Amino acid sequence: MEQPSENAGTREDLVLYRIQTAKDDLKAAKILLEAGEYKGANNRAYYAIFHALNAVHALKGDAYKRHRDAIGEFNKHYVKTEIFPRDIGRKIGEAEEIRHASDYDDFYIASREESERQVAVAEEFIQLVEKYCVMQME
Repeated sequence: MEQPSENAGTREDLVLYRIQTAKDDLKAAKILLEAGEYKGANNRAYYAIFHALNAVHALKGDAYKRHRDAIGEFNKHYVKTEIFPRDIGRKIGEAEEIRHASDYDDFYIASREESERQVAVAEEFIQLVEKYCVMQME
């Protein structure tokens, strides 16, 4: 685990920045979805989720270099403890698998329906994260 740079602003600034980055990725996912670019939409939807869960980590000053570590720690501290709904951990895992297939499997064919689900999961998760983070920062 690495610590964020001391001169990068406050933790709250970092949390808000990561939430905004997640929202920007979600916006890109929706644009790609509408353009029929399903693999790209899956990628951006996953990164929206990833940046949102990193916003939660930033609340405590935590940062992870590897996606696996960030997701694992999120599941351990926030899903298994039911701070976030248990099914969100499964959805994050599925989003990671679909993003990986979309990005790296040469013959993977992404469908519109699958991309729509990924975008919906990202949107749901960002809303949950934003609500949680705002409550924690009050």
